[in-house]
Amino acid sequence: MRNTFSTIIMSIVIFLIVGVFALFGMIVWNDLAQMEASIQAENVTTVISESTSTINKDIKSPKILDNPLDAIQEGSNEQNNIDYSNVSINKYFYNQLEEQAQTIYKAFETNKENMKTGTYKVELGNSFSSLLEQSNGQEILGRYYQSAIEAYTYDNPDVFYLSPNKMYLNVETTTKRNNVTYYVYINSGKEANYLIDEFSSKVEVDNAISQIEQVRNNILQNKKTKTYDNIKMVHDYLIENTEYDTTISKSNIYNIYGAMVNGEAVCEGYARSFKYLMDILGIPCTLVIGKGTNSEGRTENHAWNYVQIGDDWYALDATWDDPVSSSGWVSQSSKYRYFLKGSKDILKDHIPSGQFTEGGKMFRYPPLSSSNYE
Repeated sequence: MRNTFSTIIMSIVIFLIVGVFALFGMIVWNDLAQMEASIQAENVTTVISESTSTINKDIKSPKILDNPLDAIQEGSNEQNNIDYSNVSINKYFYNQLEEQAQTIYKAFETNKENMKTGTYKVELGNSFSSLLEQSNGQEILGRYYQSAIEAYTYDNPDVFYLSPNKMYLNVETTTKRNNVTYYVYINSGKEANYLIDEFSSKVEVDNAISQIEQVRNNILQNKKTKTYDNIKMVHDYLIENTEYDTTISKSNIYNIYGAMVNGEAVCEGYARSFKYLMDILGIPCTLVIGKGTNSEGRTENHAWNYVQIGDDWYALDATWDDPVSSSGWVSQSSKYRYFLKGSKDILKDHIPSGQFTEGGKMFRYPPLSSSNYE
């Protein structure tokens, strides 16, 4: 009888021990499942820094920075399948981008108005999940981002207020059991905003745009019928109303606001303004960067334009057609020395480079007419 009682007691004890271990196992399994749902995120950062030359063009290779984020609710990434495939763009450098880079460019163009705030989050959602599953996916995506933002700022001089060196490409990686999802977006990172230093709010940006448009409208009051006449009108306006800034220290000298509103710019400001006005007039035009050898034999970074008349493209350098003269007078021949030149003349002292930044994509320029426009 005693042995039977002991057996019963032992059985109860064993049952309780097994139950405790089972309960403990369930708790551990649940904790592990929650851990699997946690997020690991990294920032792919492409930085454009300003140099002391007249062309501020130094995009560095993207950096990968650890940036753990708080956990998000299950399924939240599934709602971020953002589609830009219906956005239609036909611009010169855009057309040279790979499909993935074009998607990023389309995201910029779609959110152009919102980006005036400098803080708007440009979402790309799950667009690059298949790419990011590759071992070097983030590196490849970084290159696409770099190409996209180069093409966007060269195709669109009117986004003068954006500072790409303050824009961060973010990749959030969510792992849940065996399922990995990726959410991509662009923001200002730890910066206050991604506007250039001269602007800090959408109100300021909109005011600057209004000032530019007022100048633009005054210029276009003199719009001509023929393409050549409109090109000459804009060329003449810029060299007569813009002064070359030799200090390389004033605000907005690289953009259309400096050239058109402040009346002071370096070569990039001239070239961007010329393209901006050609775009408004519907005349095909590209911004060109490279090296120029001036009349003193000194070679330096430089920017100018190619513009199309009929089926042919010609070079135009408004900056070097605006010589500094102590007397305040320059000859007509000096004013048109670099006006609508063919390759035989312009390539004597202008060497274009299709690689806008070190390590960046090699873009193509339109082939020039061999002879000057007549």
